Amino acid sequence: MRLSPTPISRSISMRQPPVGGRRAPVLRSRRESTSISKKPIAETLEDALDLARRAHRARLKNGVVQDKLFLPGLTKLRKLYEAEFFGRILSIRLDFGWWVFDGGLYPAQRPSWNYRKTTGGGLILDMFAHWRYIFDRLLGEIKAVSCRHMTALPERRDESGKWYDVDVEDTAFATFELAGGVLAQVSSSWASRVKRDDLLQIQVDGTLGSAVCVLHRCFLQPLVATPKPFFDPERPQAIVFDEQWQEMPDIEPFRSSYRAGWELFLKHVAEDAPFPSPLLEGAKGVQLAEACYQSDRERRWIDLPALTL
Repeated sequence: MRLSPTPISRSISMRQPPVGGRRAPVLRSRRESTSISKKPIAETLEDALDLARRAHRARLKNGVVQDKLFLPGLTKLRKLYEAEFFGRILSIRLDFGWWVFDGGLYPAQRPSWNYRKTTGGGLILDMFAHWRYIFDRLLGEIKAVSCRHMTALPERRDESGKWYDVDVEDTAFATFELAGGVLAQVSSSWASRVKRDDLLQIQVDGTLGSAVCVLHRCFLQPLVATPKPFFDPERPQAIVFDEQWQEMPDIEPFRSSYRAGWELFLKHVAEDAPFPSPLLEGAKGVQLAEACYQSDRERRWIDLPALTL
């Protein structure tokens, strides 16, 4: 990446939750000229919008990390969209998660603060910020959501070996309505065992073909190569469906997804190049999380109105 030879007399502030929990973000100094944050940028939509608006008023170049968009599997999926491979999109399914041990039989693979409300824990606040930008910038803009969540494992053992009560969700099932009316099923869980190719899997079905992408790989099946199975409960299924998919090759070199996002932000700072994910985009992730919680409480669909500065 080549940057302008002009010296940059700016400071870049990277904001992220401290180890042991989250806290409301603060613009610490007027002398700061740039700021980039990890998700979620705040625990409430009110705080997220306040941060984005103050950064805008202060004319800070700002942004939020959206690293998952640059993973090899998702970049291959983007190529299929650009090539109009799918035809008319029919539906989308996202499956995410794995079994996180409770600390009894084996130590947990996630820190205990993830499972406590007072420290900003909860699967929805943590992961649905990712789902928001993946959908909005790749799969289709989210217009409304219906969600139910639960706590599958109500007790866990922390890093010191003490048992504690889990007071946040570790499992969530949502349906997104996208622009144009396409529906997406989203299953996310820290209490589900994996029988798929990776911890995150996205399937897109269209009239002309389908694709399944995981973090580093992507498989496709065009209409002309789609098998024609028959349902026969009296006999074992003869088709091995996994063998009917073609894997996309690694044509472009792999690069760190975080580095890809950082390069865009540094070019934005140094050369005033466009940057697609300002803090307002981060606020959308918090908006989706709040809408999921509201949907669960009220057992109904929640619309996601446009956010403005």
